[in-house]
Amino acid sequence: MGAEQVDSNSLIKGSTPDIIYSCFSSEVWRRESTSVPREMGLTIFVDNEELVTILCTPTKLIQLVLGFLYSEGIIADKDDVASMRLCEEESLADVTLSNAGYVPPARRTLGSGCGGGISFTHERQNVDSRLVVTPEEVLFLMKQLNEQAELYRFCGGVHTSALADSENLMVVAEDIGRHNTLDKIMGECLLTELPTKDRLLLTTGRISSEMLSKASKMETPIVISRSSPTDRAITLAQELGITLIGYVRGNRLSAYSHEERLQGAQDQENLN
Repeated sequence: MGAEQVDSNSLIKGSTPDIIYSCFSSEVWRRESTSVPREMGLTIFVDNEELVTILCTPTKLIQLVLGFLYSEGIIADKDDVASMRLCEEESLADVTLSNAGYVPPARRTLGSGCGGGISFTHERQNVDSRLVVTPEEVLFLMKQLNEQAELYRFCGGVHTSALADSENLMVVAEDIGRHNTLDKIMGECLLTELPTKDRLLLTTGRISSEMLSKASKMETPIVISRSSPTDRAITLAQELGITLIGYVRGNRLSAYSHEERLQGAQDQENLN
């Protein structure tokens, strides 16, 4: 992706046009232009104290900030934010909380994801849900996700995630960081008061333990990826009660935990 010539007049937000590069193909070098994903470092201040700098794609930045603060347990809903000044030119978000006295944490964990996944908290919660879906529904939702990955199709280099019910995608976010896509989704749901409980989370990227932690905070019982989960993510999914599905491609998928939410998965005749 990203090797095709692009028209800067059709530029998609989150990408940068007219990048000149050298292309070698069929034993010939040539100069071409393309578009690539934008990357910025967004510094978040909370009550005038610097909290963190997140490497991200400059789209849905308000949602990213809200979702990050929620996933880290700093806010419980959007009403906990008294005000927010977001300036893309200055690469900062200045947040004032409704309740004074917030103390930034002294310790942080650097996540495994590109885009600088950072976490201050290890709080997780078990997910209890009777949601059941069919394999066909999962495959169809992943097809929708691939179709709606607009920035990825335009220039490549980003991850796409979505919140869905069993039939359709409800919120879609793209970013250079896998973790950022989930925070953007959570932030948008806070703004629109859209419940995340008993929904499905889909992503094009690898599922790590940090991604599972964010999913548990969102109370989404089913997490689906086009790629692979890590061993730690599988263990965590089993502990938290989350159905973890990976390698959703074409007409195939792999279920790694709590298969009871996948219709037919516990039918021994199908497993033999």
